[in-house]
Amino acid sequence: MNRLIGLGLLLAGLMYPFAVYFGMAHFAPWQFALLLGSLWLARALTGERRPGSLLMAVVALMFCALLGLFNSPALLRWYPVLVSTFMLCLFGLSLKYGPPMIERLARLREPVLPDIAIDYTRQVTKVWCLFFMLNGLVAASLTLWAPLSWWTLYNGLIAYALMGLLFFIEWLIRQKVRGRA
Repeated sequence: MNRLIGLGLLLAGLMYPFAVYFGMAHFAPWQFALLLGSLWLARALTGERRPGSLLMAVVALMFCALLGLFNSPALLRWYPVLVSTFMLCLFGLSLKYGPPMIERLARLREPVLPDIAIDYTRQVTKVWCLFFMLNGLVAASLTLWAPLSWWTLYNGLIAYALMGLLFFIEWLIRQKVRGRA
């Protein structure tokens, strides 16, 4: 059940900009809030108790409550900013309280990492922090000053393409660092 809820949140996050763009003509913001809030509440009630996961769910639920209360189309556009902030906090706090997020992911494939790999994963985690900070700033700027079509294009396509490009560049660098290139 936890995986299903997680998948629902992932799909909601991926499709959110397009749902807002195409759905605003047919659905009220409170309906978006109800759907999104239901997913976050289910995650809070059934999810694993990891540091920060409950806090993230509470913040997301507060966002959904405000969205439902004010029923504001303008508030709908702030969700990608919230998600980028969550990711920045998740990656940033992992640098402080360790191990860094990328090291955790690397240890899923290689449980024993050499010291150079641990240093490398720390640097990559910092790069992802910078990415999420810049992504959040762009999303906020588009929310405040751009038409809905630009906001949708960036948050629904360009941001994911940039993430993919960052993944690919990091993979190329990692192959070189490991001596496989």
